[in-house]
Amino acid sequence: MKKAKIKKVLAFVVLTLVLVGFIGFVEKQTLYKTFQGTEIDIEGVSEVYFVEDAEIAKILSEAFPDLKAGLMLEEVPMKAIEARLLGHPFVKSAEAMLGQKGILNLKISQHQPIARIAQPLGADGYITTEGKVIPTSTSYTSRVLILEGEYAEKLMDKGEINTDMPELMDLITFITEDEFWNAQITEVELNSRDDIRLYQQVGRQIIEFGDAHDIVNKFDRISVFYKEILPRKGWSAYNRVSVKFKDQIVCE
Repeated sequence: MKKAKIKKVLAFVVLTLVLVGFIGFVEKQTLYKTFQGTEIDIEGVSEVYFVEDAEIAKILSEAFPDLKAGLMLEEVPMKAIEARLLGHPFVKSAEAMLGQKGILNLKISQHQPIARIAQPLGADGYITTEGKVIPTSTSYTSRVLILEGEYAEKLMDKGEINTDMPELMDLITFITEDEFWNAQITEVELNSRDDIRLYQQVGRQIIEFGDAHDIVNKFDRISVFYKEILPRKGWSAYNRVSVKFKDQIVCE
């Protein structure tokens, strides 16, 4: 009799444990089918972050007020979230993925500025590696090549360099990717498409570059000026150096 009673108790305990485990399993599965939070991964540019986690979190809370814990995963507006984040001027790409345990993973890459358009009477703007013009950041300042001049301001208004003056992107890229020229050339004055002037870190001479074509040949001639002419004449001998005419170096 006692054995039968013990068996019943054991069966009841086992059944209870199974039931509790089943309920826990169901609750866990239901939990994983609902939104539980966000993880943000922002790829830095030279360890500088023009976009910060807190800023992204604020954008999400303002644009998607229903994005709260408990929202069914199928109701999370993935494409809309990506589109909204791409509206941020410094966001180059945004990918939204639902991971384990109901976590929304956001992978964000930033635009990389390689030049800055300076305007005396207006807001400055950055030129990205893709030739896009974006506003400057209030959080960080990137030390890059400076562009000034009337035509530079026109490019600022257009918002895109590659479509209007792709050869300028070639010039900017050439300067920034060369260790010596990146340190030596600090400013590009862009008065028109064929009137470009370079200003140096060392040396008072204004370099008349002309248009942004035949870039390598022109910089080769500037190198000749540095290596062969300046050592003989001295750094203060000339105020202007022109390489805008084919195969010529004009010093005055």
